[in-house]
Amino acid sequence: MDLSSYIRDIPDFPKDGIIFKDITPLLASPEGFRGAIDTIAAAFADAGITKVLGAEARGFIFGGALAYKLGAGFVPARKPGKLPWTTTKAEYDLEYGTDTLEMHADALVADDVVLIVDDVLATGGTAAAKNALVAATGARTAGFAFLIELDFLGGREKLGDARIVSLIHVD
Repeated sequence: MDLSSYIRDIPDFPKDGIIFKDITPLLASPEGFRGAIDTIAAAFADAGITKVLGAEARGFIFGGALAYKLGAGFVPARKPGKLPWTTTKAEYDLEYGTDTLEMHADALVADDVVLIVDDVLATGGTAAAKNALVAATGARTAGFAFLIELDFLGGREKLGDARIVSLIHVD
């Protein structure tokens, strides 16, 4: 299945010179969405995943479906102040400044095997922050899964030697 056929390019969004990769046509297609989830789940079927970690908002869409498919729990990573319990946090760099992700401090335990998922791997900052959240609990990251990887931004370099599955590559 050619999943790239479900991705719509939006030129000059959110600013001039950027070509935004719109995933909503894939999400709206039962075949496209199922194909993406099934392909990622098959790639990690042998990894013993106990939890799937996804950041808001699109990471929730893929993360919840993958957790269900893999028989695992889902752990949301959110912007500061959005979770009602004691949290742990990881800060990461943006093009101009920094941002932070939080998760509940008791969401993962040392025995957990975690799949980190998101829609796009760009510079790798958000994925690395999620990996830091996992590492802080003593749990083990089994790998990363992305619908789209923007290869020209080199984000995978920030993720070390982890297993990375990206379904669509953009040069």
